[in-house]
Amino acid sequence: MADTYDVIVLGSGPGGYVAAIRAAQLGLKTAIVERELLGGICLNWGCIPTKALLRSAEVFHQMQHAKNYGLAADNITADLAAIVKRSRGVAAQLNAGVTHLMKKNKITVHMGTGKLVAKGKLAVTDKDGKTAELGAKHIIVATGARARELPFAKADGKRIWTYRHAMTPSEMPTKLLVMGSGAIGIEFASFYNDMGVDVTVVEMLDRIVPVEDKDVSAFLEKALTKQGMKIMTGAGVEAITANDKGVKAKIKGKDGKVVEHDFSHVISAVGIVPNTEEIGLEALGIKADRGFIQIDDYGRTNAAGIWAIGDCTPGPWLAHKASHEGVTAAESIAKELGNKDVHPHGLDRNNIPGCTYCHPQIASVGMTEEKAKEAGYTVKAGTFPFIGNGKAIALGEPEGFVKTVFDAKTGELLGAHMIGAEVTEMIQGYVVGKTLETTEAELMQTVFPHPTISEAMHESVLAAYGRAIHI
Repeated sequence: MADTYDVIVLGSGPGGYVAAIRAAQLGLKTAIVERELLGGICLNWGCIPTKALLRSAEVFHQMQHAKNYGLAADNITADLAAIVKRSRGVAAQLNAGVTHLMKKNKITVHMGTGKLVAKGKLAVTDKDGKTAELGAKHIIVATGARARELPFAKADGKRIWTYRHAMTPSEMPTKLLVMGSGAIGIEFASFYNDMGVDVTVVEMLDRIVPVEDKDVSAFLEKALTKQGMKIMTGAGVEAITANDKGVKAKIKGKDGKVVEHDFSHVISAVGIVPNTEEIGLEALGIKADRGFIQIDDYGRTNAAGIWAIGDCTPGPWLAHKASHEGVTAAESIAKELGNKDVHPHGLDRNNIPGCTYCHPQIASVGMTEEKAKEAGYTVKAGTFPFIGNGKAIALGEPEGFVKTVFDAKTGELLGAHMIGAEVTEMIQGYVVGKTLETTEAELMQTVFPHPTISEAMHESVLAAYGRAIHI
């Protein structure tokens, strides 16, 4: 007889394991199926270990500029093996933490590859090839995504890397090509550039980090170029040839000319592919678009009893979005199973923040100024530079700005965009504001602590209405 549950979660990433915990908290008998490592890509190969690498690069960068702070630090060197070891240690610690949370919440863990075989039925094949069938009233698909590979740039782990290879390099590149300037590409470009590598970034669109506000893109390109990075926008890699000695890449520039360049290594960061092949979607008639499972704002698919969350669904493809979706789906399931004390709310994608941990950092939420105008709003936008902020100057981090975008008619906060030191920690203030449907009036009346970089948030709001104090 098959093991039966109220909820089975397929995949244990930041969406899956959070969904399982919330379901268990609500008194539902819950199981989770994972084929590799608890915590998924984010904890083991993504969000967390990359931040450990970037922290090492940040400390290395600061040590090299110690004299700017009246300090002396000579003969600074980087131990690549030790840096990678620390990053992997952080990932291992968090993986153990998720394992503990599964036990604490009495969630049954089935290690193996899961596949939907019928309504309420999931087959799990373990590493030895043995298959068991599980049953559930509801199944949440949280299988995530993987790096997209270009046909002419198949990752070999030696010269051509995906993010996984870039995270555990056996050697430091000397001259690195990064294809793609989204969050993953720019973060790795920033890490290796800070570690002293000659880095070139190629982006097909007309600006780097193209989902961000144009002002942020322009500022970041200027900052990275100043740090020694080469940025090629409106360009594309047309061919790559790798051998034991290095990589030859044919790059078509903005002028249309194709030039061959030599590199020691290449990182491919050109998007993701959802892990939805061979998991049984077709058998149940579950709708997908280019592999991404189509859902409503609560995570429901078109097949009764089947839910989906995270990177295997439409974007933005962010860990915190997946976690939020996991909670929403679990609470929606509990409600369907008769729990009258839960009141799930549908996901509002306009209130999902985005963070990029390059140097300088980027953070944003809501509409860019350009998108707001395209949507028909008459906007008021205000920008305040870090050079006018006392704390930023004291920290030796005067480069950056905060920009806020408002509806000129109602004062609604439409979006906020930041670049500079610690902005990934500050963006949540605006996210809370948007969630509470804040207008400029409440933000203007909010008292910001001094001295903090967050004061630049207040000043940018004032600037949108011609009231900035310190500029």
